[in-house]
Amino acid sequence: MTPDLFEAFIVQLRRYVRERLVPAEKAVIEEDRVPPEILAEMREMGLFGVTIPEDYGGSGMTIEQYVRFVSEFSWAAPAFRSTITINIGMTTSALMKCGTEAQRREWLPRLAAGDIACFGLTEPDTGSDAAGLKTRAVRTGDHYVLNGTKRYITNAPFADLALIMARTNSENLPKNAHVSAFLMPMKTAGVSVGGPDRKMGQAGAQIADIVMDDVKLPVSALLGGEEGRGFSAAMQSLDNGRLSVGAACVGYAGRILECGLKYATERKAFGEPIANFQLIQAMLADSKCEIYAADCMMRDAAARADRGERIALEAACFKMFASEMCFRVADRVVQIHGGAGYLAEYDAERFLRDVRIYRIYEGTTQIQQLVIAKNMLRDFAAGV
Repeated sequence: MTPDLFEAFIVQLRRYVRERLVPAEKAVIEEDRVPPEILAEMREMGLFGVTIPEDYGGSGMTIEQYVRFVSEFSWAAPAFRSTITINIGMTTSALMKCGTEAQRREWLPRLAAGDIACFGLTEPDTGSDAAGLKTRAVRTGDHYVLNGTKRYITNAPFADLALIMARTNSENLPKNAHVSAFLMPMKTAGVSVGGPDRKMGQAGAQIADIVMDDVKLPVSALLGGEEGRGFSAAMQSLDNGRLSVGAACVGYAGRILECGLKYATERKAFGEPIANFQLIQAMLADSKCEIYAADCMMRDAAARADRGERIALEAACFKMFASEMCFRVADRVVQIHGGAGYLAEYDAERFLRDVRIYRIYEGTTQIQQLVIAKNMLRDFAAGV
C-alpha cells in the first residue's frame, strides 16, 4: 500500500472507528460478541486482509503500516481488534514465513475475504512453557491424527481455521524440533469447542477451549510440509503478535487518556475544574509521556522488522513497556475519576478491566523480561 493511499485509508478508518465502532460498544458488551452486521462491514472494507499480499487478495501493508492500523483501530473496544488481528497478524505471518505456496494459495485469499482464524498454542498445563505442550499429532499413512486440548484460544467459538501446534515426536528434541504446526479447518470431524469463557474484561472478545479427539488431517495440512518447524513458526508469529498487542495498548491508552481529560475538565471541585489542580495535571502529563514513548518504540520496532532485522528483543521490550504503560494510564484515569471511577456508570472501570490482560497474553511481562535478558546476554557474549 503506497504511503499516500495508506494515509487516506487511516483518515477513513479513524472516522469509522469513532463514528461506528465506539457507539456499538454497548451492544458488544451486552451481547458479548461483535454484531454480525459489523463483521460484514469489516469484511467489505477488507480489514481481515490488510497485511496479506495483494497477490493473495489483501492490501499488502508493511509492518509499520500494520501497527499504525492496529493502533488506530484499537481506539474502540478490544473485541473489534481481537477478531481480526489473528488473521492479519500471527496466522498470516506464519503462512508467509513458513507455509508452502500451495498452503498460501489455499488459505490467504480466504482469510483476506473474512474467514476467521485462531491460533492454538496454549494448553491447560502449558501456558508460558510452549515447548512442553502435550497435544499429539501422529502420522498414519497420508494423514496425521491429532489429540489434545488448547485453552484460552481467541476466536475459537466462531473461527473457520485454527493454526495448531502439536508434538510430532514424543521426546523433547533440540531447538524444539518436536513441535510442528498444522492448518486445521474448525469443521473437521473430531474438533469440538467449549463455551466462551467468562472474563474480567474485553467483552465480545470470545475465548474458549478447542478439543481434538482423533482429528484426521491430510499431510498437506502440515505447515511448510516439514515436521519440526512449528515452534519456529509460533515464535516468529509471537513477535508479530507482540507488536500487535503493543500497538493496541498505544491506541487504547489514547482513548483512555481522552476519557480522563474530558472528566477532569468537566468535573468541578472547590469551585473549579479538577483539571486545574496540579496533582491531576501530573497524572495526565505522566500518561501522555508514556503513550508517546510507547508510540516511538512501536514505530522503531516496526521499521526494524520492515528492514528484515531480527526483532525478538525489540518486540518484547515494546510489548512489555506498552502493556504496563496502558495499565498505568487506565489506573490513573480511575484515580482522576475518584469514587466515580469505581462505578459501572462510567467507562473508566471498564477500561481498567479491559487492559489487565495485555500484561499477560502473547507472553506475560515476566516472560518478556526473560526474552529480553536472554537476547541481551546472547548479544553480549557474541560481542554485538
